[in-house]
Amino acid sequence: MARSFSMRGVQGAADRAVQHARTWLLETEPGSRVHDVQSDPRFQHRGVDLLWELPTGEVRGIEVKGDRNATRRRYFFELVSNLEKDTPGCFLYSGADLLVYVFLSQGELHVMPLKAVRDWFLPRAKEYTLKHAFTQTGAIRYTTVGAVVPTRDVVEGVPRVLKIPLKRSTPLATQEVAALEVEVASPDSPPTTALTEGGGEASAEQATARAAEAATSPKKKARRKQPARQARSAGSNTAE
Repeated sequence: MARSFSMRGVQGAADRAVQHARTWLLETEPGSRVHDVQSDPRFQHRGVDLLWELPTGEVRGIEVKGDRNATRRRYFFELVSNLEKDTPGCFLYSGADLLVYVFLSQGELHVMPLKAVRDWFLPRAKEYTLKHAFTQTGAIRYTTVGAVVPTRDVVEGVPRVLKIPLKRSTPLATQEVAALEVEVASPDSPPTTALTEGGGEASAEQATARAAEAATSPKKKARRKQPARQARSAGSNTAE
């Protein structure tokens, strides 16, 4: 039986992942500022969730991913965000400088140089299993395809990947507890979001083609100018 997740739980996990990422960024660089641009259309199409403004004036783009699986030690690299519309996944097009991947239930935060990870992954994309995530919002259902990559492979293959344990001194918030609850789909009701293996040859070929196309296409680095005047500061945007 396929696992299913409520949309509320998925959003709660994402919010908590962003909160953990923001906390780590501010602690790593005292005096820096973090701006949440998840709702800003200028950054949505660039795959950037946060802007990290360092005391030196440098601004780095951050992509955040939250994973609530209790046992998985693997990354899910999104290759196709909407299979029905043939839209590329965030992992392929994101202009972020860093990918912050948060394993919520395992209490671990990984920080990766996104471009270096992407350059390492693309030539060996066919070596990894594809999985399909089915998301339903109202009457609309779409499929996301991603590669499942063991964390060990990335750590060994890419320099400067950090693994930071999350602080457990503060109890989990209600949203995070809800986000970690897995609902088993009943035969009478369709799942809200389900993660299953396989999915058909056409889907696998499409995802592989996306990865191959990205490997041979020139990459443009997103530039962000004066974000402090355009984005909300971390002090006024607490994800609780």
